Amino acid sequence: MQKLKRDDEVIVIAGRDKGKRGKVTQVIGDRVLVSGINMVKRHTKPNPNMGKQGGVIEKEAGIAISNVAIFNTQTQKADRIGFQVDADGNKSRHFKSDGIKID
Repeated sequence: MQKLKRDDEVIVIAGRDKGKRGKVTQVIGDRVLVSGINMVKRHTKPNPNMGKQGGVIEKEAGIAISNVAIFNTQTQKADRIGFQVDADGNKSRHFKSDGIKID
């Protein structure tokens, strides 16, 4: 089970976007795509067969998973994630600071 999943609200803790918050749109190995974070410009050629226009397109690039932390809305701070197994054997994520379940 991964610590970060899609639609988790995270805060950037290192890098040029430090302090910004956003939702995880995709997890790719040890990198995550976060909406509105780590925006880069890509120069693309037009492709009339696929109906794509050329030009400079701004899109999100991956950010290392170690540079983001889950955002705890109760404390309004970055937090760490722990795992708990309940009596039924189900594994769930929780915030390390206050123990509130995430899922």
